[in-house]
Amino acid sequence: MAFDFATPIERQHPAGGWPSLKWHRYGDEVLPLWVADMDFASPPAVLEALRARVDHGVFGYGLVPDSLRETLCAWSREHYGWAIAPEWQHWLPGVVPALHLASLALTEPGDGVLTVTPIYPPFLHVAERTGRLAQHAALAAPGQSWRLDLDALAAAITPETRLLLWCQPHNPTGRVWSRDELAGLAELVTRHGLHVVSDELHCDLLLEEGARHVPLAAAFPELAARTMTLWAPSKTFNLAGLTAACAVIPDPALRRRFAAAAKGLMPDGNVMGLVAAEAAYAHGDPWRQALLAVLRSHRATLVERVARWPGVTMSAPESTYLAWLDLREAGLGASPQRTLLEGAGVALSDGADFGHPGYARLNFGTTATQLEAALARLDGMLIR
Repeated sequence: MAFDFATPIERQHPAGGWPSLKWHRYGDEVLPLWVADMDFASPPAVLEALRARVDHGVFGYGLVPDSLRETLCAWSREHYGWAIAPEWQHWLPGVVPALHLASLALTEPGDGVLTVTPIYPPFLHVAERTGRLAQHAALAAPGQSWRLDLDALAAAITPETRLLLWCQPHNPTGRVWSRDELAGLAELVTRHGLHVVSDELHCDLLLEEGARHVPLAAAFPELAARTMTLWAPSKTFNLAGLTAACAVIPDPALRRRFAAAAKGLMPDGNVMGLVAAEAAYAHGDPWRQALLAVLRSHRATLVERVARWPGVTMSAPESTYLAWLDLREAGLGASPQRTLLEGAGVALSDGADFGHPGYARLNFGTTATQLEAALARLDGMLIR
């Protein structure tokens, strides 16, 4: 079956689309390559399932169906080689709420919550918002690729540290961590008795041919009892607005603590999001494979283009549709993202929000036509 990833979908004007954070934050003249929202229609199987659910006409309080739990188990077995159980799953409206709930469930006020930077911005606010101590360790300065600095991570762990917020594949650098890096991480976690929340939201978008994701808790079974793995169809299948995610928690005591923390803070499942998730995991893989081919092509385009931009460097992402640009030597001032927004009319995500000023994150999950239009504008600012 052929899928259309080439035809732009009107998302900007109310007459031809729906209000969206991506397209409406910066105005009509700006081309948005920022928030992690693709410009592609979701898989036909998902749209068909949603239409059928709408036709039913009743949207009362829902339950997570057994069929969804079994579908995610099958996806995990097939794609990750990890046999998870249906009862390990706690479905909730998003990964960001799960990060905060995990802090409430697994730590006490004043405990340390550790993450590595640069990192997806909500990670940086979890500790403050939950009354915990924010702790950070920087990734190693990039050479050919960003890498986990195990010495820096070890130095950041204190007697107060209780929880590590981890991200694999990594947002924003696009790294797929090596076995050696993860083995070092696992040793530190075990030695210090930490709990881990492993955000694996981008794991189904590995860009190298034949690459296979291995969840942290599967790669190191000794961590399973202290690890909460977060998955969602939102990035892979472009379903972010339907707010459905899953915390996979093998340990029963950990599950009980997490469920208790969620009571009164999280609504019941979004019935449309749950329907979409099941359809995506059950029938969406052919669409995903076609998407990966498009993203590989866009990545190649971006690598070639960045090589032309004086003072700009990028480690080619190994996963997802996000590229992490080092703009510190591009002569764009203290806020390169703002300079490019105002001068070129292209919106990127500001690296300062990720803990690294001078960088920017670029979303190439759009049509080739839209990507080329934005890159041409950036050429005008960066090639001089």
